[in-house]
Amino acid sequence: MFLEALRAPVRHLAWAADDRAMSLSPRDLGMNRPISRRDFFDGIAVSALASAGIAETTQEAAAPPAPYGARGASGASGARGFQGGAAEALSVPHALRDGRFWQYADPPEPTGESYDLVVVGGGLSGVSAAYEWLRRDPGAGVLVLDNHDEIGGQARRARFHRQNGPAPADPGLADGVMCDAETFGADTLVRLGSDWVARLPIDERARDDLRMLHREPPDWFPGLSAEGKQERLAELTYSAFLLEVCGAHPDVERFCRSMPCQEWGYDTRALGAIDAWGTGYPGFAGLGLDANKPSRFNSPTVKKQWGMESPDVYLVPEGNQALVRTMVQRMLDRPGNQVRFRLSSPVVSVRDGAASATVGYFDGHQVMTVTAGAVILACWSAVIPYLVPELPAEQRQALSAAVRVPLLHATVRVRDWDAWRRAGVRRVRWTGAYWSLTELDPPRRPGGAATVHLLATPCRSELGPEAGAVAGRRELIKTPYEHLEHTIRDQLARLLGPAGFDPAGDIEAITVNRWGHGNAPEYCRPWHTFYPDGPYPADTARRRFGRIAIAGSDSAPTARADAAVTAAYRAVEELAP
Repeated sequence: MFLEALRAPVRHLAWAADDRAMSLSPRDLGMNRPISRRDFFDGIAVSALASAGIAETTQEAAAPPAPYGARGASGASGARGFQGGAAEALSVPHALRDGRFWQYADPPEPTGESYDLVVVGGGLSGVSAAYEWLRRDPGAGVLVLDNHDEIGGQARRARFHRQNGPAPADPGLADGVMCDAETFGADTLVRLGSDWVARLPIDERARDDLRMLHREPPDWFPGLSAEGKQERLAELTYSAFLLEVCGAHPDVERFCRSMPCQEWGYDTRALGAIDAWGTGYPGFAGLGLDANKPSRFNSPTVKKQWGMESPDVYLVPEGNQALVRTMVQRMLDRPGNQVRFRLSSPVVSVRDGAASATVGYFDGHQVMTVTAGAVILACWSAVIPYLVPELPAEQRQALSAAVRVPLLHATVRVRDWDAWRRAGVRRVRWTGAYWSLTELDPPRRPGGAATVHLLATPCRSELGPEAGAVAGRRELIKTPYEHLEHTIRDQLARLLGPAGFDPAGDIEAITVNRWGHGNAPEYCRPWHTFYPDGPYPADTARRRFGRIAIAGSDSAPTARADAAVTAAYRAVEELAP
């Protein structure tokens, strides 16, 4: 959407090169400028969410979910693209969660349609399940139902964002760390070059500790076997390891805190020390552990990436969505294909019967039902107990325990990238500011506009990944867009203002994507003490229930795309005749 406001005269911000902590007014930052502003929550326009009364609490339970007005129950996505569905894409699931939906819904009406397979969820896992089913049985009738107005699910979240790893090499531009005012009282940009530790604004003892951790850390656990050392690391977070085991100066922990945010969605207060060792964090070299193989205590993602020459994953435009689109097109191109995609159609019930399963979905006006020989649930695991209440109590509890980690992405179009070149940085980690990462995506043609990506991790890491994710998601949905834009402009001004960047005149567009249900959960120490020996809640959660199988990355559980595909193939194998 476009917000019209009074135009302030453009002026050059003549800042001193060392005046990074300068406080700017909203007008200086350009908050009143008429630019393109877009704000989405889980792929849905936040303005639409507000009009539908979406809330993370159950206090707003007096009204039924509003009907779909903009779309029918079938067809491909319209021109709005990344907006996801109408507001009800979340209001219907939330109404189910809060016990409101069936208070107002009319009795289900059968469509008379019958399918060999119905897939609930049109993300990467759901589309992969439909694709594999049709590969095995090309003549099968398949229906894919999704609550959004676009196929892709969480695959859409990866568009234009690199999953992890350093920025590609660029002559003259380095990675950097902003030791920010939130952490150290004033902003100091440190480019990661030779002897960068000497330029950090930290206590001298902290510099010595940091050099020691990088160069020659001792054996912190003398006398313990390799297995014993790994067990000890599995009991600690990386923050606890630095402070309690290494005895490092508190400035060291504060400097390192945001290091895992981009990959994990939380900071070192939640990252296990065993995974910090497995991904090359400083402080472990003196332990003498075998670097050729992971520990059995390492998380599944660390084990998966072990030994890769470069585990960095660079995403093509549209990310995993390109894979989803390719599979969809191939299914639709099959001669005599019988696959159907019904969008803006949240599933509200799945029942297994004597002769077939029955799947109910809300078409915007009433609940419609179809029958199926098999059903694959490739949606968020936490939703499934509300769809299939007949599941055993143990399985419902295990499904509900799958808490996703919230993430926040912003894409900012800027007039040019001259300030980045003058600053000499491309990718900057912030130690404690709201946005933990800022990264330049240079223009593809000389003189063109550039794109800046920002990442924030709302998880309250001090509470742990699960409790922190819940608390962070509640805060994220309540955060006004104006606050997010202000922090974006403020941090870009602090980073690039000394290099001539004008946040009022140089920013042309801002898109914020809040993913309240972002990364799928993953078992990791020290939080999941049953790992790696089991039994795992996911084993219970994904059990087949009659004609119903469960897919999705939550069932793995891990946030990787390959896990979503693997889960889909497993579900097909469980149900295939």
